[in-house]
Amino acid sequence: MSDEALAARFLDYLRAERGASPHTIRAYRRTVADLIGHLRTAGRTVETARKIDVRGYLFAAGRGRSAATLARHVAALRAWFGWMVETGVLAHSIVADLQPPRVPSSLPDVLSEPVADRLFGEEPRCTEAVILEVLYGGGLRVSELAALDWEALDLDAAQIRVLRGKGGKERRVPVGPPAVAALRALGARQGFEGPVLRNARGRRMSDRTIRRIVTEAGLRAGISGLHPHTLRHSFATHLLASGADLRGIQELLGHSSLSTTQRYTHVSTAQLRDVYRRAHPHARDDPGDAG
Repeated sequence: MSDEALAARFLDYLRAERGASPHTIRAYRRTVADLIGHLRTAGRTVETARKIDVRGYLFAAGRGRSAATLARHVAALRAWFGWMVETGVLAHSIVADLQPPRVPSSLPDVLSEPVADRLFGEEPRCTEAVILEVLYGGGLRVSELAALDWEALDLDAAQIRVLRGKGGKERRVPVGPPAVAALRALGARQGFEGPVLRNARGRRMSDRTIRRIVTEAGLRAGISGLHPHTLRHSFATHLLASGADLRGIQELLGHSSLSTTQRYTHVSTAQLRDVYRRAHPHARDDPGDAG
């Protein structure tokens, strides 16, 4: 079987059995295609590749790129070679012990509550209102929102059934009255069947279009660089700041690991310190200000 055929089977596996997001599929497709091209110039295939060949590819692919980009390449190759071992194409994986570079951790971008109020005070248009309200009110990923169908909504119960969550898992997410009202208005205009979000041709709206709409809504509210994931982060952080249980937030976000959700405790702590520094009369004595 050709390398391209193996790559196609692997991507089908990710899509059908692992429930990988369209973003992951695109990223892995680029990596495996680039590796195939690199190996071909050396007269090799994925079945005859040596560890030094893969390292040579990663060296070239990572030149001038961030550690996060190189880490994604490593993850894609480990997943592909691991799949080839599982399916009997290879006896062992030559990249099993390949370690990705350490990626500096960063706190997620979060809107303050006053800024969030400003965003939603702009009275967005019908489709835009659904996008903003569901991302912020339900904490969905942009890929989950794009995949949302009317059949997965229970507007009377103010609940969304996320069918294509990361890893193919299903979860139920409550949403607030503003999101329900926006969804009812959109459904009354276009019907309550098929994709919730549609483009001008009536087809399912893409992730890219949703990101553009969010960015444009942010600019009108004076928020530059607004991204759908910022609304998801803000959803989680504002819940935590209001006393929500971390395990409950984990379920709402669809995180498989609690450690992923715990990032929001650091965001909340940073916000509390900022409030203290601005408002408390002894803030100048805060030992955290030193250095």
